[in-house]
Amino acid sequence: MTKNTDKSYPAWMPLVLRIAGVYNIVWGSSVIFFPDLFFNLVGMPLPTYPMIWQCVGMIVGVYGVGYWLAARNPLKYWIITLVGFLGKIFGPIGFAFYLVQGAFPLLFGLTIMTNDLLWWIPFGLILKAAYEAGEMKVV
Repeated sequence: MTKNTDKSYPAWMPLVLRIAGVYNIVWGSSVIFFPDLFFNLVGMPLPTYPMIWQCVGMIVGVYGVGYWLAARNPLKYWIITLVGFLGKIFGPIGFAFYLVQGAFPLLFGLTIMTNDLLWWIPFGLILKAAYEAGEMKVV
């Protein structure tokens, strides 16, 4: 665990980002190596092009690496958290859009709860703290 010697952020922030990092790497890897798994679990037809789903897994895994690196100093590396936070907002919007159209079963929303909604509050609090600390300077 990163030692926070300057006490500029609470110890839970790096912990949350590390957990998010591990979660995203594991979830992304499972989608890459077992692309049919989740579709079978929720009873959906298998995708015609599983490589597109595997690309989603790759993107999620890369986010995980970013979160792990951002844990070194959550306020300084707020931009990584912001990019992830935006994805965690737009993912559920896209899911809701396709759910209403009947393209996804409601059970597919389990991924939204664990991949997105679970992280809204901690990521939001990290971004709020970075803003209040004056770290959100964009060149």
